[in-house]
Amino acid sequence: MVNLVVAERLLLHGLMNMAGIRPYTVEIEPGTAMNFWIPSETITKPKKKDKKPRITAKPNKPAVVLVHGFAAEGIMTWQFQVGALTKKYAVYVPDLLFFGGSATDKPNRSPRFQAECLVAGLRKLGVEKCVVVGFSYGGMVAFKMAEMYPELVLGLVISGSILAMSESLSTTLLQELGVSSFSELLLPTSVKGLKALFSIAAHKKLRFPNRLLKDYLEVMFTNRKERSELLEGLVITNRDVTIPNFPQRIHLLWGENDRIFKLELAQSMKEELLRVW
Repeated sequence: MVNLVVAERLLLHGLMNMAGIRPYTVEIEPGTAMNFWIPSETITKPKKKDKKPRITAKPNKPAVVLVHGFAAEGIMTWQFQVGALTKKYAVYVPDLLFFGGSATDKPNRSPRFQAECLVAGLRKLGVEKCVVVGFSYGGMVAFKMAEMYPELVLGLVISGSILAMSESLSTTLLQELGVSSFSELLLPTSVKGLKALFSIAAHKKLRFPNRLLKDYLEVMFTNRKERSELLEGLVITNRDVTIPNFPQRIHLLWGENDRIFKLELAQSMKEELLRVW
């Protein structure tokens, strides 16, 4: 029986090609590879089938990097934004490590390491300046990119995310969400668990048939051990939480009914960023 999500993914890949972006895998270092969707005009197709396409040009439009959250890979997350953005921007959509086909044999699971690998990949793709858009988990990675590489990141757009996950904030969020761990919420193993995730993550109730939800579980929640380690790697001690003095302009885009990172948390983060700016 055909997996409906796999079929949708194939259709989506065709639509992305029509929008002007194509898949490309970058070896960050031996043992670490990251998948990207990148502007078609920067790739030269090989003349022989056994050769890999090559990056032969830098983007000729301002670069925008779309960094996904924890529930889906890059293209699934940003499918509705790509078509509009490619008209004016060179759009790059990465799959973070352990999402899509991206992976590493290194033990590091921190947002910092994700940011380091993502930046290394972008530089190999010829990106010298960019604006980074980060959603949820991707927002934490985006903040790290801006903090560590201000010469690369010109600006940030952050949606439904935070600077860092402290121990105290982690405890508060878990209590409010009624779960024992973030893995319990974000790595569901059943249709019931997936429905619970969607009920919290989406403002409007999403009515999908169980067949589609089963297919989604099968395709979108691979690398469970490594992703669970990524969630563990998010939490840092309260004393390690710092507010960097970002030189970039930062836009915070929020849903007023966000049940995970509530609007009050966004307002508090805005005040903290302004205080050190």
